[in-house]
Amino acid sequence: MTVGCVAGDEETYEEFKELLDPVIQERHGGYKPSDKHKTDLNPAHLEGGDDLDPNYVLSSRVRTGRSVRGFCLPPHCSRGERRAVETLSIEALDTLSGDLEGKYYALKNMTDAEQQQLIDDHFLFDKPVSPLLLASGMARDWPDGRGIWHNVNKTFLVWVNEEDHLRVISMQKGGNMKEVFNRFCTGLTKIESLFKERKYAFMWNEHLGYVLTCPSNLGTGLRAGVHVKLPNLSKNAKFEDILKRLRLQKRGT
Repeated sequence: MTVGCVAGDEETYEEFKELLDPVIQERHGGYKPSDKHKTDLNPAHLEGGDDLDPNYVLSSRVRTGRSVRGFCLPPHCSRGERRAVETLSIEALDTLSGDLEGKYYALKNMTDAEQQQLIDDHFLFDKPVSPLLLASGMARDWPDGRGIWHNVNKTFLVWVNEEDHLRVISMQKGGNMKEVFNRFCTGLTKIESLFKERKYAFMWNEHLGYVLTCPSNLGTGLRAGVHVKLPNLSKNAKFEDILKRLRLQKRGT
């Protein structure tokens, strides 16, 4: 969350559009209230991304969020709603097969050591501590109703009830972003179909695209990133300017 405001449910973006439309327009490069969102998650349309230099790129990942229609979003949901989202997610994810087959791990059943190891390995989210997240209600009833699902190889993960109902992540070591994106699209499409089989849809409309808790994540909700080894360049005084010109964000490790 990066814009200082969040949505409590799907209707928030319409009921408080006088507040949120300017935020969306500023955060999304002039996106107007009359604009219609375009989403293309066909991995065949991705150009390049399969040959990032392994001497520098340590790992690659793509993630997005999804919200389940019919439930309030995490800042406003009740304990019962959060548990219902968790139960629904477990039922759907447990039917994934092949390379996507995996298991769900509830935070409340993990030992401190197990949880910390997953956090250290960059697989799991930590308990919110920032004032922005705490003020948004993200730590209510912690860790009840939260957890992580991942496949056997830990290359496809789903966080349940963190900032969004679902946070879907594809990741692996090395620089083959095309492979990461292909797995991401395949898994995400399958998850959406599994929810539809259970008579649930993801929040979406033709203006905002996929509706998520933070206005900064509206649309596809997609973020792509690489963990790169730049020991010298990262110390250069011009590093921040280089990132800005390349339209890249620096994130912590």
